[in-house]
Amino acid sequence: MVKGIDPKRVPAHVAIVMDGNGRWARQRGLPRVDGHAAGEDALFDTVEGALALGLGWLTVFAFSTENWRRPLDEVRFLMDFNEGILVRHRDDLHARGVRMRFMGRRAGRVPRRVLRRMEETEALTRRNRGMTLTIAFNYGGRAEIVDAARSLAAEVAAGRLEPDRIDEARVRRALYAPDMPDPDLVIRTSGESRISNFLLWEAAYSELFFTDVLWPDFRRDHLFEAVRDFQRRERRFGAIR
Repeated sequence: MVKGIDPKRVPAHVAIVMDGNGRWARQRGLPRVDGHAAGEDALFDTVEGALALGLGWLTVFAFSTENWRRPLDEVRFLMDFNEGILVRHRDDLHARGVRMRFMGRRAGRVPRRVLRRMEETEALTRRNRGMTLTIAFNYGGRAEIVDAARSLAAEVAAGRLEPDRIDEARVRRALYAPDMPDPDLVIRTSGESRISNFLLWEAAYSELFFTDVLWPDFRRDHLFEAVRDFQRRERRFGAIR
């Protein structure tokens, strides 16, 4: 039980754009990579908060398709860092019944050793029935829609699908994680008021919460604040009460 939160109205799925690592480091005169390292504590304190709330799904934006444009040394650090996070935390999360999954493009420039860690982690936690922690890695919302369109186009070309049978349900089944419920709440840190190519299809009716807190300073109490705000809102999905 978390003070001020109705356990019967906790969002089923919360998604987070973890932003502000570089600014956090710059404010302290540190290299940008130190900001990414500091974000690890923020992530797993937030995971603890999500477990305390009883969230069914938590999705975090770890590395975007646009992040390849960053300096090479920063990209290398992020590849090694994300691999290290899996090694340091997956056994504990597995013991607590957390299922871990990854969404995004797995071909291209992602190092093979990182892909192996991802595959090992998914296999290890596959049968867990607690919270699903999804890490969006080499992910972009537009890339996801493009890949879904290519998949549907291939079915049409092969004669397995008529174009007029393509509807929203068919598109959803072609997305990276078709069984994942749409996020009820999307949180963006660091004072930016945009979703930056994150879950473009899935977040069509999500409630958005923006906070000035830089990601390395984000903790479970900030998650609780966002959920309290969510519970004060009225969701109509285009209808009129």
